Amino acid sequence: MEKLTIQEIAEALGTRCPAGGEVLSLCTDSRSVTPGCLFVAIQGENFDGHDFIRAALDQGAACALAHHPGDFPMDRVLMVEDTLKAFLALSAWYRTQMPARVVGITGSVGKTTTKEMIAAVLSAKYRTIKTQGNLNNEIGAPKTLLTIQRDTQAAVIEMGMCGFGEIRDLALAAKPEIGVITNIGVSHMEQLGSRENILRAKLELAECLPDGAPLFLCGDNDLLSTVKIPRLSIIFYGIDNQSANICGTIESSTPLSTQFSISWKGKRWQAAIPGAGRHLVLNALAAFGVGVTMGLEPEEAIAALRDYVPAGMRQKVVEHHGVTVIEDCYNASPDSMAAALETLSSFPARGRRIFAASDMLELGAISRRCHRQVGEKAAACSIDLLLAWGEMAEEIVLGAREKGMEQALFFRDKAAFANALAETVQPGDLVWFKGSRGMKLEETVQELYRRI
Repeated sequence: MEKLTIQEIAEALGTRCPAGGEVLSLCTDSRSVTPGCLFVAIQGENFDGHDFIRAALDQGAACALAHHPGDFPMDRVLMVEDTLKAFLALSAWYRTQMPARVVGITGSVGKTTTKEMIAAVLSAKYRTIKTQGNLNNEIGAPKTLLTIQRDTQAAVIEMGMCGFGEIRDLALAAKPEIGVITNIGVSHMEQLGSRENILRAKLELAECLPDGAPLFLCGDNDLLSTVKIPRLSIIFYGIDNQSANICGTIESSTPLSTQFSISWKGKRWQAAIPGAGRHLVLNALAAFGVGVTMGLEPEEAIAALRDYVPAGMRQKVVEHHGVTVIEDCYNASPDSMAAALETLSSFPARGRRIFAASDMLELGAISRRCHRQVGEKAAACSIDLLLAWGEMAEEIVLGAREKGMEQALFFRDKAAFANALAETVQPGDLVWFKGSRGMKLEETVQELYRRI
């Protein structure tokens, strides 16, 4: 964050400036207060940041942002109607002061990995910042925007949502010049009710792009492939859809890498990424497209993709005592579950291919059907053993057994699930862990490492 005066912040928010001074950074967690920061008191369902304003000021915060009085000195507090909205408004104003080009990314699945790949590509030529982790909501996005510096040349901003209007608000603040929508799946079906409504919500990003701006859409997705927005430059990318502007063809894959080709504007290039799966290649095609659109040579973008490092627990491959483990515990949806199963079934293996699955969350009324479909998909793939744990995971096993897969086991107890894995896994096996973040499958992964 560039240094701001308290007066500048007050003027940007249309509120009274209580005191002079400068702000060097921002903070929303009183445990992370640094001298000279602006402490934003966020009020949530189970906490109220206003309760920590006095402590933040005592620890050296230059001032605080608040929307109701409390036990704190008002002479160092900027009062607004709503701190969350003011935080977003401040980031929107700050964005206008910075010359960086912004890429906005959203989608039901794949947006975080695509964000990481795009940032890796752009970093080959530009000073680039990106959304950290998946901090893509009304708190995380403003935080990222406020880290832009005057010498930042590119910012890659991930935008998540739970309902209508949320992506629009984030995009109006970020003012992206390029947009990417990775997928329209069934995540957030509980809130939005249909995939068509999810598409409408995701296309709020497109509404906020300037006329003529590039909008990259996955041409393999049944809904995105139908999008027509004449005022924008829509660029489709895909593997199955060979009429897309950017086409990929997978040539070989192992747990550690995928070799593929990219066709664009009548030319063809060989490429590779660390990690495996059709879905990762789609993400790489989007990153390639953004890179060349922003002035990189195709060869530069491809070289940067080779050096991409997977983030967090997204398909991290670990060799442990002869067992290959794919730690894919960050999140799960029907689309990403299917992609994982397809990828696992394509791997050469000295031993068995084992899929260790857990619940997919936030699917609402379609949850039972979606879990059963995952089991059906497992039966259709070359999976030797399926183990599933969670409240809805029984549906996965039932779906697999109905389609003839005998080696499918369900566990209501997480400890029993971990114990069964530890007892059955042998050197040469491939084990893929996949479940929603809330299921904390990484705990089972670590237990497996301790036991084998």
